[in-house]
Amino acid sequence: MILRRIIHAAALIVLMSTSSFATEKINVFAAASLKNALDAVGTSWKADTAKEATFTYAASNALAKQIESGAPADIFVSADLTWMKYLGDKGLIAKGSDIQLLGNQIVLVAAKDSKIDLKIESGFNLMDAIGSGKLAMANVDSVPAGKYGKAALQKLGVWASVEGKVAQTENVRAALKLVDLGEAPLGIVYATDAKADAAVKVVGTFPADSHPSIIYPAGVIAASKNPDAAEFLKFLQSDKAKAIFEAQGFVVLKL
Repeated sequence: MILRRIIHAAALIVLMSTSSFATEKINVFAAASLKNALDAVGTSWKADTAKEATFTYAASNALAKQIESGAPADIFVSADLTWMKYLGDKGLIAKGSDIQLLGNQIVLVAAKDSKIDLKIESGFNLMDAIGSGKLAMANVDSVPAGKYGKAALQKLGVWASVEGKVAQTENVRAALKLVDLGEAPLGIVYATDAKADAAVKVVGTFPADSHPSIIYPAGVIAASKNPDAAEFLKFLQSDKAKAIFEAQGFVVLKL
């Protein structure tokens, strides 16, 4: 009788352990600009599968460094190819799992009631539009949105004139917030960020040929032990996810 109880108890422990593992949440590390879209995708994933995803949002460079340091991520979605390659080159992305998922645009935004009127073109007078204020941008050396913005301003010949007026932030959503709060008259963010914030308006869109193509890759972390990681990556490519991404203003790349 005692032996039977021990075996029964051991079986329950195994069952509970298996059940806990099966319902383990997917840990998704994703670029800050994806917050609205991926929150909605996570809700859809849960409705379809009864499984949950948790999201950590930050600048792609910061997330890549955290993953490199052993942060418990299952999926990485970057705002550029550079940081996905950075992890891939170190063997930290499961071989063959990375895909080019989304595209975007960068835009110049101002407060909703701003009277600023600009046409974004070669040599446009951005300095006068900024006036005594600042130009909000994500870090121009490491954060994808900031790098795209700097490249565009350089290509259009106006970076040198505004470089000293740039207020750099840790991620693109922080740059958006500076404009939202009126702490900067203008900011460079993604088109999807502008769409997500009713307190700002788009002053102009940067020409696609003024900066590298904006591509969001996604991939499974090589060290992930979560059996649902690959399935969640597939869900990101599903028709349901596509509809969510497009509603948020992203371009879904042909897969």
